[in-house]
Amino acid sequence: MTEPGIGRIDEVIHGRLRLGVMTYLSDAEVADFTELKTALGATQGNLSVHLRKLEEAGFVTIEKSFLGRKPLTRVRITKAGRTAFRAYVQAIADLLGTPLAPPG
Repeated sequence: MTEPGIGRIDEVIHGRLRLGVMTYLSDAEVADFTELKTALGATQGNLSVHLRKLEEAGFVTIEKSFLGRKPLTRVRITKAGRTAFRAYVQAIADLLGTPLAPPG
């Protein structure tokens, strides 16, 4: 039996910036740090903190590399992250009494 109501809301995802990251990645699958920073209107430091929290939860992976001599940080949603995000959206839909369309 699933937990009823507001208790099903994942606190890791629920933060405004983390929710933005998960929403963006649920569609894009992968994004570079600058792309996320721009899309979400976040500061570098703030986004870094929230990405770390999502990474610790296993919802995203962070890949650091170089493009030429320029550092490149790419963020990718994980299978666990996709599952958690879908559960989060379902919990919100349930709270609102709105049916959620099946995935795909």
